[in-house]
Amino acid sequence: MKANDLERKKFDKALDDILDLFNNLEDDVPIINFNEEVIENIELAKKKYGDDTIDEKINALVREMLSWLDLEDVETNDNTEDEDEKEAKEDEDK
Repeated sequence: MKANDLERKKFDKALDDILDLFNNLEDDVPIINFNEEVIENIELAKKKYGDDTIDEKINALVREMLSWLDLEDVETNDNTEDEDEKEAKEDEDK
């Protein structure tokens, strides 16, 4: 592929942007770490009954199980981020 200096610079910039995005990716951490036997059974159930049906059943089960727990007093990360932003703005104002 032939390119002039301007095209090379654009390509280099685009490549740098892509590499920067790649380097700043966060690891995908699963919410629940199922053991291998459970994963195999979920896969079998999805083959037999379909993805949507099994996803609905698992969500219903987990929703019910979580309803037994008192979670009202738990702070979420969203609140922490808001507080961090407020503190940063207060520091800037000083």
